[in-house]
Amino acid sequence: MIDTPWCINHSKVLPQTQAAANEYLQSLQVSKRSEATIKKYRSILQRFFIECPKELTDLTPEDILLWLRTTYGEKKERTMELVITVLSNFFTFCLEEEYVHKVLVKSRWRPKIPKSLPKFLNRNELARVKFQADLLPLRERVLVAFLLTSGCRRSEAAGINLEDVDLKSQTAIVLGKGKRIRKVHFSIECALLLKQYLTERTADSPALFLDKNGQRVKPGGIYRLTRKVGKKAGLLARFSPHVCRHTFATNLLSRGAELEFIGDELGHRDLNTTRTYARTLSEQIIRAYKSKMGNV
Repeated sequence: MIDTPWCINHSKVLPQTQAAANEYLQSLQVSKRSEATIKKYRSILQRFFIECPKELTDLTPEDILLWLRTTYGEKKERTMELVITVLSNFFTFCLEEEYVHKVLVKSRWRPKIPKSLPKFLNRNELARVKFQADLLPLRERVLVAFLLTSGCRRSEAAGINLEDVDLKSQTAIVLGKGKRIRKVHFSIECALLLKQYLTERTADSPALFLDKNGQRVKPGGIYRLTRKVGKKAGLLARFSPHVCRHTFATNLLSRGAELEFIGDELGHRDLNTTRTYARTLSEQIIRAYKSKMGNV
């Protein structure tokens, strides 16, 4: 059976509930939400429907709260926040479509989560990562260099084809969130590595980045690669493609790049998302000042 992200097809889910859920998931697909996001929503909704097998019109806020506490009470606050968001969005859709007739998910249930700053590599950590990357096979080395100097998400990097890359202008066309296409830049060092990599590789594939079997690398493979490099570099915190992305943005900002440019490179629709990096840099400067000046 073909896995369709916007379709729940489970014998334990009530037919009318399943129809409403599939209509909602299809609306996410129409609004160009990513396949990974839709799959995550589907998984959470399906579990809820199986473990709380009531007709939508018979559900009460107490039913949902009890399920949340029973199923996710011991989970991290961010996990609880995600599940509440999924349920809230679904039942808001149901209210608008008149599948239900009252608000079922209360905003007061949301855990209070302090705003965390993006994790990025400092100068020393970046040097250690680059040193370890230089010891990797060329196909892995060039991928790490691309992540660090382009700010791409792992799914974006995995989706790049040979025809999307222009070594002369040091740019690549990527398909980002919401199926939005944008152009990203990468460093001269990365361009030189890419040129060598493309000259030496023999696999007949349209994909730019390949795995050890000559197939298009998967996002999970990219994640495992960064984890491997981080461990070899002796990093205390987890090294991931998203840390590469945060490091790229923070370095641009520290060199005087405008927030609008950084936001365009990262594919942010909302500039407030990009402003998080300005707050990160400000707090870094404050910590550095205190370490030098003490509590004077």
